[in-house]
Amino acid sequence: MDDKTRTELEAAVYRRLVEHLRERTDVQNIDMMNLAGFCRNCLSNWMKDAADAKGLAMTKDESREIVYGMPYDEWRAKHQKEASPAQQAAFEKAKPQH
Repeated sequence: MDDKTRTELEAAVYRRLVEHLRERTDVQNIDMMNLAGFCRNCLSNWMKDAADAKGLAMTKDESREIVYGMPYDEWRAKHQKEASPAQQAAFEKAKPQH
């Protein structure tokens, strides 16, 4: 497989992952962090890091909107729930790299 095809496939997989996460608003970021060590915010940070590495101007808000499909504050107001004590404890115990 050539590099161009691999990059196109990777981009398609990324878009599918982001779309899946946009549809699964019931899955909270803290649960993703506790189980997988990454969340939507990590994806948006990685997007910004990639833009920065290419010398492209992108704000944190812009990268989050790419991942969330809407402004982050709007997504939080619509979908984010207060973390339970058990979720918080698991998060603190795992100390994931965010």
